[in-house]
Amino acid sequence: MDALISETVQFISQHAGWTFPIMFLTAFGESFVFVSLIFPGTTIMIAAGLLVPGGTIHLFPLLTGAILGAVIGDSISYWLGLRFGPAIKSSWPFSRNPDLLKHGEALFRRYGGASVFIGRFFGPFRASVPLIAGIMKMPSLQFWVANVTSAVIWAPALLLPGTIAVLLSKWSGFGAAGQVAVVVALLAFGALLVWAWEHSKTFRSLEDGE
Repeated sequence: MDALISETVQFISQHAGWTFPIMFLTAFGESFVFVSLIFPGTTIMIAAGLLVPGGTIHLFPLLTGAILGAVIGDSISYWLGLRFGPAIKSSWPFSRNPDLLKHGEALFRRYGGASVFIGRFFGPFRASVPLIAGIMKMPSLQFWVANVTSAVIWAPALLLPGTIAVLLSKWSGFGAAGQVAVVVALLAFGALLVWAWEHSKTFRSLEDGE
């Protein structure tokens, strides 16, 4: 996985014209139910944000590619749930890992349509909740509103921290070593916040089936 991440980020840095399609595929892979389990999309997106301040890549294709990929990934998962219903639970990977959908179902029962928006920001639910929404026959308009609005917030939330960290490090007036230290510290702090948020008491109770 580490090799995939580094090679992807390096490719973007050397081929800025591919920023949009690569970010689209990255966010799509992070959001599509059958790919998200094995795809390090979040890490790639965070790392890509580091390339913006130096002018290596541009922010607009980075953001638009990620937002569109996230929207399409969720929408296909939702369509699969609508099309195949509960029968999809017997397919891979759910047949071997039934808890993947169990947690999404618990979130959907608790929050209803809002679970599509909420689930976007939590790794264990990001790809499974849209599928559950389809299985549960969530109204399409309600789904699309939650899908698009969450993607518009989620993509910048992953891409911009790296960009901001680099800008702050440059404005700090530190040397190269100091700038690296500032970036690492800020990213580590952001990662800690994400970890704390994704392991909050509310969502731990969902995972435990309480």
